[in-house]
Order: sequence, then C-alpha cells, then structure tokens
Amino acid sequence: MTDNTHIDIATLAVDPYRYLPVVRSFKLTSATVHSGSALPTAQLSGIFGVPGGLDTSPQLSWSGFPPETRSFVVTMYDPQAPTGSGFWHWAVVDIPASTTSLAEGAGAPDGADLPPGAFQLGGDAGMARYIGGAPPANSGRHEYIITVSALDVDKAGIGPDASVAFLGFNIAGHTIARATLVCPTEPG
Repeated sequence: MTDNTHIDIATLAVDPYRYLPVVRSFKLTSATVHSGSALPTAQLSGIFGVPGGLDTSPQLSWSGFPPETRSFVVTMYDPQAPTGSGFWHWAVVDIPASTTSLAEGAGAPDGADLPPGAFQLGGDAGMARYIGGAPPANSGRHEYIITVSALDVDKAGIGPDASVAFLGFNIAGHTIARATLVCPTEPG
C-alpha cells in the first residue's frame, strides 16, 4: 500500500468541509487509488460513458482513528461537477467500528462485500452503488474526494432513501475524525 497523505484538503480549490467543525484526522490508504494522482480507469464511470470505465469502487484501508469511534461513513464527492452543488458519487453508511477496510469492488450494486449492517445511498446518480468519476469534456480538473468519517454513534440515523446531503447533516455533529484521499482527474 502507498502512503496517500501528500494532498492537504485545505489546499483544494473547493474544500467541502470548510464550514464544518474541525476534527482530528487519521490515516487512509488505498491499493487502487493514490492521493495526488488521477483516478485509474477502473474507478471511472462506464455508466456515464467514460471509455474503459468500470465503476469499480477503490480498495480502502484506514487506521489511527480515535478509540471512541463507533462507526464509519465512506463517501466520494466531486466539488467541481458542473451542477452548482457538486456531485456525490458514493456513500456507504453504518460501517461498524470493527471494520478498517473495504475491498475493491465493495461498492457494487448488491453491496454483497460491505460489512453487515452497512448500506449504500443513491448518491446524485440515484443508484445505490459506486459511480466512477466522469469529468465532462472541457470542464477542467475535478478533485475527487474520497473520505472516511469516524463517528461517535453506531448508526447515522438515516434510511437507504436519504440523500447524501441529509447524511452529511445528520453526521456533522457526530464526526470525531476524518481522513481523505484526493484524486485530481482531468477529462479524458
């Protein structure tokens, strides 16, 4: 695994966490994506027409989170999506605190490789699964932000039909630490 800590989220053009309480950080690594590097082809979106895109969620591992962590949430967000509100590509909710990694492909539509009790939200594509990056032509660089949030509660308090924005609202006061990878990706 590669140490993926060389991009500081505070240096991004758009920091989606700037209005939230400051929390501790911990270590997030991946065997498939690397902070500071573009998303690999497998993590791009064939659903959205990217040639070779497979919509395969990346492998993720995390450590060093606070001992009082009771659950995790994993998200992927594109703040530069041409929507006026960014684009949520992936959200996994209610990951037990005993889980410290997700396998590559865990974001498949059936969620079979997610830990017991965890589930995926529909995201902005309306599909409860990982949707890969798909920066539109002539839209410049997109900073895909993969985040693991450590929570002080067992459950986020939402159902599978909730929006990712509502998830963020519900967990803002329960997030005790956050780890990110940032994958700046240009249109193909």
